[in-house]
Amino acid sequence: MYTARFFSTKLGRASLASIVAMVAMNCFALTQQLHAAPQVLASSAAITGELA
Repeated sequence: MYTARFFSTKLGRASLASIVAMVAMNCFALTQQLHAAPQVLASSAAITGELA
């Protein structure tokens, strides 16, 4: 399905641009998570063992 002939079409170039954009967004999101300080919040339901 993904051949050089496909990527030479307008649709193929658009799909390649979409794939590159998704990879870039995922890399950006992962680097933001790596630099963020973990925040652990305890809810009252978790402390008392209540069921929702």
